[in-house]
Amino acid sequence: MVRILIADDHDVVRSGLQAILGSQPGWEVVAEAENGRQAVDLAGQTQPDVAILDYQLPLLNGVDATREIRAFQPQTEVLIFTMHESEPLVRELLEAGARGYLLKSDARRFLIAAVESLSHHKPFFTGKISETLLNAYLAHGHASDGTLTTRERGVVQLIAEGHSNKEVAQILGVNLKTVESHRASAMRKVNVNSTATLVRYAVRNKLVEP
Repeated sequence: MVRILIADDHDVVRSGLQAILGSQPGWEVVAEAENGRQAVDLAGQTQPDVAILDYQLPLLNGVDATREIRAFQPQTEVLIFTMHESEPLVRELLEAGARGYLLKSDARRFLIAAVESLSHHKPFFTGKISETLLNAYLAHGHASDGTLTTRERGVVQLIAEGHSNKEVAQILGVNLKTVESHRASAMRKVNVNSTATLVRYAVRNKLVEP
C-alpha cells in the first residue's frame, strides 16, 4: 500500500490528482491539504509514504513545508508539483529534503512514474532537471542561493499574501515583536524599504503568485 498526501490550493488540481492516483491498485490518497500549514499537520497525522506539494502553497510555501515534513518524518518522500523550471529552485528544494520534482505540464505523462519512484525512495525529476543535478548536489553539498532564513521567508510570504504583522504572528504562533524583527531583517537582507517592494521581491522569487 502506497499512502499519498496531496497539497494544492486549487480544488480542481487536487481532484484531478486524486482521480489519477486513486485509480492505481494499492495506492490510497490519505489526505488533501489546501495550504502548506495544513499539509505539514496532515502529514504528521497520516504519515504518508509520498507527499505531493505544490511549490506555491499559501501560508507556508512548498520549500518550507518540505523542510518541516522531512525534519519530523524522514520516511516521507516529497514530490514538488510546479509550473516553474529552474536549477536554483531545484537546489533549494533538494536542500529542504525533496527528492522529486514534477512540472505540471508533465503530469499526464509522468505522475504515476514519479510517485512509483519515490515510493521506492528513488529520486524523480522531469524537464531539464535530471538526476545529474541531484548527484551533483549530493556530491558537493551546494547550498541554497537564498539569503533569507526559513522563518524570514515565511514572514515575507505571509506579508506578500496580504496579512498584517498581527495576523502573521497569529498564523505562526509567535509574538508581534518577533514578526517585526524577522520582517525588518528580511527587508535589510534583500535591500528593500517598503512593503510594496517586499511584495515585488516575493513575486519575483516565486514565494507567491503574482
